[in-house]
Amino acid sequence: MNNKGKNNLLTIMLIILVTITLIGVVIFVLLTQFNKPASNGEPTIDEIIAASVDVPEITTNLADDSFVRLTLKITTDSKDAAAELTKRDFQINNLLIEELSELTEEDLQGKQGKIFLQSTVKSKLNELMQNGEVVEVYITSYIIQ
Repeated sequence: MNNKGKNNLLTIMLIILVTITLIGVVIFVLLTQFNKPASNGEPTIDEIIAASVDVPEITTNLADDSFVRLTLKITTDSKDAAAELTKRDFQINNLLIEELSELTEEDLQGKQGKIFLQSTVKSKLNELMQNGEVVEVYITSYIIQ
């Protein structure tokens, strides 16, 4: 065999080797992509609980001399944000007392009153947060007298 024949054979073998390698890589990538568990981006309940903070029961006067007693669960976007929020417990209580002291029993009646309180608390807490954000504020106990 002459030099030209050896070069052609070497080139063909190299092309075949590269092709087989590429096919193997494509198959590997496809298999790993299809075997991933389906995730729609929503956190699991365990992740939500891990990134949540329970606010102990607070009782305070409203603007119309009635009072409210409530407890909250606040969910954040991460465990680090929940840890920060736990350290800010005194600020949470202060915020709740300030906001509730401006509201009347009538302001807090019905679903709309509770939604207003939740969104107000969420936005005010997010102004304080430096590491993450509050995702949701849940009212877990609620009494007005």
